[in-house]
Amino acid sequence: MQAEPAPPDLRPRKGPVASIALVTDSTCVLPAEFVARYKIHVAPQVVIWDGQTLEDGIDITPDQFYARLKTSPTMPTTSQATVASFKKIFTPLASAGTPILALLISSKLSGTIQSAEQAKQDLPGARIEVIDSMHAGMSLGFQVLQTARQIEAGKSFEEVVAYARRAKDHTGILLVVDTLEYLHRGGRIGGAQRLLGTALNMKPLLYLDNGRIEPLERIRTKPKAFARLMDLLEEKVKGHSQVRISVMHAAAEADARDLLEQAKSRFSPVETVLAWASPAIGAHTGPGTVAAAYCVDL
Repeated sequence: MQAEPAPPDLRPRKGPVASIALVTDSTCVLPAEFVARYKIHVAPQVVIWDGQTLEDGIDITPDQFYARLKTSPTMPTTSQATVASFKKIFTPLASAGTPILALLISSKLSGTIQSAEQAKQDLPGARIEVIDSMHAGMSLGFQVLQTARQIEAGKSFEEVVAYARRAKDHTGILLVVDTLEYLHRGGRIGGAQRLLGTALNMKPLLYLDNGRIEPLERIRTKPKAFARLMDLLEEKVKGHSQVRISVMHAAAEADARDLLEQAKSRFSPVETVLAWASPAIGAHTGPGTVAAAYCVDL
């Protein structure tokens, strides 16, 4: 099944409280229908632009962000989801006696884990587990989605936590960026630092490795980079069962849809998801970025 890339609704969830509350952050980029169906709570990352502090997905949507980015003479920066955001989510759940599982962006890319841990410390006696996904984007999104399905299936809190801790070994992400400028400026460039200064028509192919952005190859022209991405994706999913594929884009929907159609015909995944790169991600990858995330055997 393919989900349209509607930005998630990050307002606090309403309705019946789930037996286990699942919390993530806005770099998860799960489309709105999944967030609503599984009652997932999303702590917004923070985008800072021209002196404004904006909550990712609440005060600024992907459409608004990329439209503004095209013409803005200034560049946005980001800050981790705040302690206050997590306390706003945790407090009513803890008061209701609901166990909470927070599955969050890699600690090597963001300090979000520390914010969640601080909020947990401020609620002594609450049953809260905070897990470092070691991922971001839809490689985190698939971990969250599959964990939500474990909760829906009625698994115990201990079983769900154990499952979530294993999930990071079953997902991954590959990405093609137009330029390394944004990653370099935001300090998220990792080992891809060595690709700086490459010719303008060379497109960096990157991936997340042990929670950090690392380089794979430099490829001449974007079409060739996309073709190579698909070959590498095949290596990642070949021989596995229950393959799920997502393509995430930063204002490059046509490219993303084309890659997702290729993935559907080439890999026969059991599920596909088309997703926006949230403003907090786009501020670091830049417009034009396309990423393919996969989930196997989970």
